[in-house]
Amino acid sequence: MNVIVAGQIIVSVLLTILILMQSQGTGLGSGFGGSSETYHTRRGIEKVVFTSTIILAVIFTVLSILSLL
Repeated sequence: MNVIVAGQIIVSVLLTILILMQSQGTGLGSGFGGSSETYHTRRGIEKVVFTSTIILAVIFTVLSILSLL
């Protein structure tokens, strides 16, 4: 059980870092309801960070469910 909790802590810290790395490119206007009208494709490191965020979110969810059992 302690391994699961330690895994959750590590994954949550990594997930927080990845989310903060993604939000650096967004403007303040989008936070207040403004929308970006441009089409944006993810390339290179941005795509890796985005995919890693999704994978870590799934791992965190699985660890959270396992900690309940």
